[in-house]
Amino acid sequence: MGEKVVAGQFDLSDRQRYREKLQRCLTGLERLLAEKRFDRPKNLMGLELELNLVGADGMPRMLNAQVLERIASRDFQTELAMFNLEVNIAPHRLGGRVFDRLAEEIRTSLAYADRKAGEVDAGIAMIGILPTLDRDDLVSSNLSAVDRYALLNDQIVAARGEDFTLDIEGVERLTCTSKSIAPEAACTSVQLHLQVTPDRFAAVWNAAQAVTAAQIAVGANAPFLFGRELWRESRPPLFQQSTDTRPPELQAQGVRPRTWFGERWVTSAYDLFEENRRYFPALLPICDEEDPLEVLDAGGVPSLAELVLHNGTVYRWNRPVYDIADGVPHLRVENRVLPAGPTVTDVLANAAFYYGVVRALAEEPRPVWSRLSFEAAAANFDAACRHGIDARFAWPRRGRLGGTTEVDAAVLVRDELLPLAEAGLDAWGVEPADRDLYLGVIEERCRRRVNGATWQAATFHRALEAGLSREAALAATTRRYCELMHEGDPVHLWPVGMPEPVPTG
Repeated sequence: MGEKVVAGQFDLSDRQRYREKLQRCLTGLERLLAEKRFDRPKNLMGLELELNLVGADGMPRMLNAQVLERIASRDFQTELAMFNLEVNIAPHRLGGRVFDRLAEEIRTSLAYADRKAGEVDAGIAMIGILPTLDRDDLVSSNLSAVDRYALLNDQIVAARGEDFTLDIEGVERLTCTSKSIAPEAACTSVQLHLQVTPDRFAAVWNAAQAVTAAQIAVGANAPFLFGRELWRESRPPLFQQSTDTRPPELQAQGVRPRTWFGERWVTSAYDLFEENRRYFPALLPICDEEDPLEVLDAGGVPSLAELVLHNGTVYRWNRPVYDIADGVPHLRVENRVLPAGPTVTDVLANAAFYYGVVRALAEEPRPVWSRLSFEAAAANFDAACRHGIDARFAWPRRGRLGGTTEVDAAVLVRDELLPLAEAGLDAWGVEPADRDLYLGVIEERCRRRVNGATWQAATFHRALEAGLSREAALAATTRRYCELMHEGDPVHLWPVGMPEPVPTG
């Protein structure tokens, strides 16, 4: 297996064998579900945070290998490009002062990483897309020197068979091409994990899908790419287009993209893994020696290696995860929709909102997905990415009238979803002090109509008005963002523009 990852050569029999193994994995998953072999409820959450390396000038630094060597911690890993890092926070039980404990852990980890990055004249930035990235930064030579990234790039490029086209029209329009998947590395995000029992999986996944739009509306933080002002959250269209294995003809036929919102509400985790097998050819047909059905027959727990690997190459915004801990299998919902930043407080406010509202929506007697079409949920997600806090959504009417109505995103979050999130956090047993602090950040963003994207755009335009060139304004915005990020006040309190010069004499 390791030799094939390095060599990157697959023959025809590899793909056929992989397809057969993937089906055996699915059969194994079906048996595990039927036999109720999964872990009991543990209320466990986890968090992964992707980061950028920047210099004092606000420009990206291609130094992740050097920085990781200095950090020397398993909690920090490479990401796709040399200006990316990822930090993994150990699982925590949802309850008590969990968000304050997480805040302390993340601040400590980031401060340590920032000090180590400083040894090579770089620093840490939490942001959805670094505004100063240039097309020349996102080329295959700047991919991290890790075999799996090179192999994944080669396989996606081979599947597409031609250059990738980026075409995103927002405030301005960006059109360009790329010969590799490197532009995807511009997307830096937060992944929120929630361990769930099989019986609860569908309700939690459906609830997570329904609220992705609200998450983006309040959390958008990626308005710029390659010097253009695009969508308020430009990561989703960039991610889809930069990993799109479909040439235009297959797009016209309705072939599904590998970066995917989905197309239906589900009834089981099995639905999603089965869709992966049915719709998406293997990118990495690497077969494990284990036979999952033989392992099950012997009373063991199969790793389902092919199913796990294949699932990792289908980029759902809410991804199912099969994993094993202490010899017991479990399922997680991995929420991948949020951008990184702006501050640790903002990241945890986004997390508190998500965990609270998903718990409440998953337990409603008339769940939102029974009253909202999946197509409407997907359209809401698109609107949120385009317009951020100013988006408008289709949402089920309250009361007995039924049907949907159009609502302002900020009003929906403030008046309907925040009370649900409060009830959900209470159900998890989160302390009121934690609950009120972090949900209060979301409430203030809604009241002031401010998030990371609005601050970046307003500060950029203020710099242009002050006479800076576009490139200088983006660099100044990035430097100011990093200053305020390190100060730590949530983004709704950030002053727009550059600080006033201090008088001398």
